[in-house]
Amino acid sequence: MITFEDIKNNEAIKTYIQRADESLTALGYTEHSFPHVLRVARDAKYILETLEYPERTVELAQIAAYLHDIGNLVNRIDHSQSGAVMAFTILSGIGFDPSETATIVTAIGNHDEGTGIAVNPVAAALIVADKSDVRRSRVRNTDISSFDIHDRVNYSVKESSIKINEERTLLKLKLSVDTRYGSVMDYFEIFLGRMIMCRKACEKLKLKFKLIINEQQLI
Repeated sequence: MITFEDIKNNEAIKTYIQRADESLTALGYTEHSFPHVLRVARDAKYILETLEYPERTVELAQIAAYLHDIGNLVNRIDHSQSGAVMAFTILSGIGFDPSETATIVTAIGNHDEGTGIAVNPVAAALIVADKSDVRRSRVRNTDISSFDIHDRVNYSVKESSIKINEERTLLKLKLSVDTRYGSVMDYFEIFLGRMIMCRKACEKLKLKFKLIINEQQLI
C-alpha cells in the first residue's frame, strides 16, 4: 500500500510542486509550494480524523492535499482539472489502487471555487483546508506600498486556524486580522466565493461552518 510518506518522498512529485510554484511566482501569486500543501494536508487530516473517518480515507485526503496544486505547472487557468489529470498519471504509474486514485483525482479536480463541488468527504476536507490557508507568510511581495488586494488581505491575516467542536457539529475558521493592512470588507471582496464553498463542503461532512474574524462571527 502506497502511503502519504511515499508520496512526499517522491522526487518527481517534489519537482512538479516546486516548478508549479515557480510559475505562480512569475505571475505574482502568493506561495503555493511545500508550506502550503503540507499545511493543507495537515488540516485535511485534522478534519477527517476528528470526524472519525477511516485511517486510509484520512491518508487519501493528505495525498490529495499534497498534490492538489500541481496543475499550476500547466497553467493557472483550470489548474484543478489539469492537476487531476497529472495526479491520475502519476498515481497510476506507481501502481496506486484504481479506486483510491479515483477518489484523489475527483478531490483535486473539484477543489477550486470556479467549478468545484464537494463530491466526497476527501474533496470536502481538501476544500476547507485549502481555502482556510490565508496567512501573512504566503505573501512574497516585500514592498508593502505596492500590495494589491490579494497581498493586503493575506498580509493582514496574522493567524488562521480551523477548529471542530467537541460535538462534531460545527467547524470554525478563526482569523486574526490586522486591519492596518486589509479590512474585513477586503477579505469578503476576494474570498466570499471561497467561504461559500467552505460552507457547502462542511455540509457534505454534516458540519455547520462559521467564520470568525477578530472574535466576531461573520458567517
